[in-house]
Amino acid sequence: MVITLLTQEIISTLAHYCDGMTKVVSIVLNAGAHEKRGELTQLLRDVADISSKIKFYEKDFGHDARSPITFTLEVDSAPTGIYFSGIPGGHEFNSFILAILQSGGVDLKLEKHLQNIISNISEKLSFEIFISLGCQNCPDVVQACNQFALLNENISSEMIDGGLFREEVEGRKIQGVPSVYLNGELFASGRVDISTLIEKLGSFTANNDNKTQATMPLQDVVVIGGGPAGISAAIYASRKGFKVSVISKNIGGQLKETLGIENFISVSKTTGTDLAKAMQNHMADYEITLKEHVSVKKINTGPIKEIVLSTGEKIKSRTIIYATGANWKQLGVPGEQENIGSGVAYCPHCDGPFYKGKDVAVIGGGNSGVEAALDLSGIVRTVLLFEFLPELKADQVLIEQILGRKNIFVFTNAETKRILSSNGKVTGLEYEERTTRESIEKSVEGVFIQVGLQPNSGLIAGHVRLNKYGEVIIDEYCNTSAEGVFACGDVTTIPYKQIIMSMGEGSKAAITAADYLQKHPINVDFTDEQLAVG
Repeated sequence: MVITLLTQEIISTLAHYCDGMTKVVSIVLNAGAHEKRGELTQLLRDVADISSKIKFYEKDFGHDARSPITFTLEVDSAPTGIYFSGIPGGHEFNSFILAILQSGGVDLKLEKHLQNIISNISEKLSFEIFISLGCQNCPDVVQACNQFALLNENISSEMIDGGLFREEVEGRKIQGVPSVYLNGELFASGRVDISTLIEKLGSFTANNDNKTQATMPLQDVVVIGGGPAGISAAIYASRKGFKVSVISKNIGGQLKETLGIENFISVSKTTGTDLAKAMQNHMADYEITLKEHVSVKKINTGPIKEIVLSTGEKIKSRTIIYATGANWKQLGVPGEQENIGSGVAYCPHCDGPFYKGKDVAVIGGGNSGVEAALDLSGIVRTVLLFEFLPELKADQVLIEQILGRKNIFVFTNAETKRILSSNGKVTGLEYEERTTRESIEKSVEGVFIQVGLQPNSGLIAGHVRLNKYGEVIIDEYCNTSAEGVFACGDVTTIPYKQIIMSMGEGSKAAITAADYLQKHPINVDFTDEQLAVG
């Protein structure tokens, strides 16, 4: 007997969403026998029973060795190009439902200009996305490729549960998820966002005619970055009555990698994903132009600034607020990216309390790593501190404190090789003792990586002053060294990198920009050429 995976609450919620569908969608399960087929069939039947706009049937449509547990979506008997190989449970259940809704006419999430770019691709593109049901990043990639398929009949997208096709995973030597294959060749792997996929499709879109885009009016403020600082700046600037645009690869940025948040004042507990969604909803209350899933390729400063996007679009603005944040430096070892938010963390202040009474590891023996170990030692059961070099690199005063903590154990000459996990949760790590070359495994439930922060300041580097760490130097009002260019958040020299501080800095930058705009009205003597080149 197969038990349904859907609760009454889920059914009621999905029935409400299906009301927005304008077309009937058929779930078509391929023919064949497989030990998981009964479970999959039950799920598909249950979903089809939710709405009269969803049908289910079985037929032999060929495909490949994964066929017995492969299903596709059709609209009016026509293929959508969307396939699922495996049971789309866990995080991928949302991908499955969203694919049905969007196939049925619910609006896609991609910005219109990006939709035009994807729609104009003439080459045949076949995406295979190997996923783990416990991976939080995988659904974003699957959902993006599904949208590509719906936009262009030349494109197909297949979600493949790597846990059910181990031989294929091993044959392709896949070590991390999501692993995206395009026409049989590895296209992208690890933590991938939609903007990265679109940029990597550049060779297929280079010959497309993008000149049909509407010309945006001159903006008063362009915010580069969609994290807490950038969104705060955009809202404050819009409330002042200015024309505001936000350019971001993904709303929330690094915030989405935060497992839980309990120190955001007035909100007892939330997650990074939920807070990012709340910020985007708040921003939607204002007349702010959002350019999401694109990146900035070039900035031209001057009386009128010009921002060149990865899509080829150019936006002109009177001011820029630079809020691109910083990225935690990563180890680049197997098991790191796919376990972010499921045992791999970068901020001990944010995520430390979730490991109370557990064993954790800290990678990095500099000041940040040692300070993280000290902070965590008061919360967790034990801390294993790993340093690549023969000695810790932290200040002596911190090292002395480490020696006084009975639940901190230091491993030097230790090179982290792999982060181990099971069922979507970290279970340990493997390291090599560099003197003996012995490979050793340690059981831990969390791994905090503390090998430094890298400010995302490369784009602005030639226009404003940076300090030796690459941070944008600002004064107490968020002014940079360039007129009309302001900066806020983790990309700047503010001493503490915290969400609530970034939001405050964003509001400050917007108020400073507003003051600048009021004191520097548009010069009516600017020619069209000057406006064009900034």
